[in-house]
Amino acid sequence: MLEFLNPFGQGLEKAHLEIVSPTVDDPIIPFHFNPTEYQVQKTNNFAEIGIPGLETPPIQFIRGASEKLTAELILDTSETLDDVRETYVDNLRDLMRLSTELHAPPIVDFVWDTSVFHGVLEAMTITYTLFTAEGIPIRAKVGLTLKEYRPVEIQVKESPTASPDFEKTWIVRRGDTLSGIAGLIFRDPGQWRAIAQANGIQDPRRLETGQRLVVPRLR
Repeated sequence: MLEFLNPFGQGLEKAHLEIVSPTVDDPIIPFHFNPTEYQVQKTNNFAEIGIPGLETPPIQFIRGASEKLTAELILDTSETLDDVRETYVDNLRDLMRLSTELHAPPIVDFVWDTSVFHGVLEAMTITYTLFTAEGIPIRAKVGLTLKEYRPVEIQVKESPTASPDFEKTWIVRRGDTLSGIAGLIFRDPGQWRAIAQANGIQDPRRLETGQRLVVPRLR
């Protein structure tokens, strides 16, 4: 998804990063100019189930991947001739360093008209493009990549992975067990007997890769 903003990135609202955790005295990391665009990317991971004789293998959802936001910033101090590193860049670089409180980099919000993205700074590239006669950089082009941060407990509440009140199907992968499938779908490994009964399975230890199982509704 690519979101285009005004041609010069200069609206009334000033884009910035805000440190959410840990708590600091000055959480705002300003940009000199608003970015002209930012990009948000989301992908999912699927496994292909190799079944002999099929031209196209069935696919099975494995898990979602974290969203990423990328943006390019222009930081400039050419009007004052101050060192752009000290004025802007060093504050951004600090977001890549470990917080002693979190034992991880700080958690930030990318804010414009609202909180656009919540995550951590995964990557940053800095290109200095303008210098004073003494070699002091006064303009930098900075590419940022933010990676989504969502605690497990929030994800479980917002997007439950299982619902026991309707019937499903499951394609067996190498290493699958009935108790493992029951744990993922019902969050109760002990419900493996319901799956075995629905599929007429006499020996729960004998599952074939590619086998399609009916996962019954629990009453």
